Amino acid sequence: MIREISLSLKPSEVEDEALLRKKIASASSLPLHSITGYRIMKNSIDARGSSIKLRLLIQVFSGEPFKPRSLRQFNFRNVSKSKHTVLITGAGPAGLFAALRLLEAGIKPIIIERGKDVRARRHDLARLNKEGIINPDSNYCFGEGGAGTYSDGKLYTRSGKRGDINRILELFVLFGANESILSDAHPHIGTNKLPHIITAMRACILSHGGEIRFEETLADLTTDRDKVTSAKTRSGNSIEASAFILATGHSARDIFTLLHQKGLAIESKPFALGVRVEHPQSIINSLQYHDSEETPYLPPASYSLVQQVEGRGVFSFCMCPGGIIAPASTAAGELVVNGWSPSKRNNPYANSGMVVQVSQEDASRLLRKNNIDASEPLLLMHFQEMVEKVAFAAGGGEFVAPAQRLVDFAEGKSSSTLPDCSYIPGVNSCNLREVLPDFIYQSLASAFRSFGKKMKNRHGGFFSNDAIVVATESRTSSPVRIPRDRESLRHPQLSNLYPCGEGAGYAGGIVSAAMDGERVAEAIIKWLTSA
Repeated sequence: MIREISLSLKPSEVEDEALLRKKIASASSLPLHSITGYRIMKNSIDARGSSIKLRLLIQVFSGEPFKPRSLRQFNFRNVSKSKHTVLITGAGPAGLFAALRLLEAGIKPIIIERGKDVRARRHDLARLNKEGIINPDSNYCFGEGGAGTYSDGKLYTRSGKRGDINRILELFVLFGANESILSDAHPHIGTNKLPHIITAMRACILSHGGEIRFEETLADLTTDRDKVTSAKTRSGNSIEASAFILATGHSARDIFTLLHQKGLAIESKPFALGVRVEHPQSIINSLQYHDSEETPYLPPASYSLVQQVEGRGVFSFCMCPGGIIAPASTAAGELVVNGWSPSKRNNPYANSGMVVQVSQEDASRLLRKNNIDASEPLLLMHFQEMVEKVAFAAGGGEFVAPAQRLVDFAEGKSSSTLPDCSYIPGVNSCNLREVLPDFIYQSLASAFRSFGKKMKNRHGGFFSNDAIVVATESRTSSPVRIPRDRESLRHPQLSNLYPCGEGAGYAGGIVSAAMDGERVAEAIIKWLTSA
């Protein structure tokens, strides 16, 4: 017999295996000796009250052998002799999951990726962190696995209506992720483990006849009437295919510019921009877990904050408990910061993006003020670039970041000293009021005070000068959307070009990008098999 029960327990009770079994037996009205095993199907923390609980959905086996979790089967086919090929630009989650879905349908994927393979990327990241030297094609944003591989590996999404989230998670498990991601409320793999999973995906694609070509950058599209006939790369290669997927990521400014220059429809898309805020993890644990005696049995605490400031949204983004702030720039002279956590989330700091909604009107006004002529579709992209250049100059070069203590930031005071910070290239004390656009600064300063009122205890709170503000968090999402037909998912001007994922404006993270990659692949499968 198999039955499901719900339990609400102290974290320490869940850690005690013998006690947990007794609780399961009691809740399921079964003799303890009859329970052959159990499986936690869902696991979430409820820290709303003074008594912290873990809320569990548990599958209990009684009177029959315990069976391992049954995962769906994936049938990847050999496509070396497929009559159709699909060229995928970008080896991030959208591109990789599109390729895997095509394999299931017997269609050959060819992936071109401007960056290096996931292992070789590490050398470029080390050089960026330690020497301040950037490779514009191999960095935290570009390379095998995409931006998510070395910037955290969060697998939480609210985009459930866009696809089968469990299918995506089960594919991650197939390629090496821990099964806990199937039950955790906020699943997370970790930057230290994701590269091995990406490597296994690559091996699967190659062993079934697909192709992956690294350090190949899309340079042009050759078209005939309403179709793409071939793609040209920077190295001079020309690649023909039946269909073409653009899964280039949110930082591929050269691709956005190429499409605009060719007269292909693209649209300016509002996004959010701000800073990274870093606290000692102990402060966030104290605030979120109420100094509970259960804290040692809990993971490093996270938070999610949102505030309206004069009609403009300010919110936390990509919160990284036990994490590190990293340089996420893609070009010299531009400063971008992001955050990541290892699988154990055991670093002494907690960081989060704190960002402000940016409208087209905001960008247009400030670009005109700075004598920057930007055409409408690329308006917000140029605004993003402008802010990043100002931040780089304020840091003093070599990707040193301008920074300020949090209370000093809100009060407009320069910080005479800065607290320790996880950002390896280093930080430079700077009044960020002189770095950020005024509406960004004012919105953040007001929101920080409000967040301080929401998150405080007898020891202090979020609004603390033990926290550091680091500029600039600007790659929250793509500032450009590449339009596509709602049903066919094709570009309106080219019947075999499929914009996809975060860079095209249809996703916001690893799982949603993976689901969009699968959606686009399925649209191509339907088109090619019905032709």
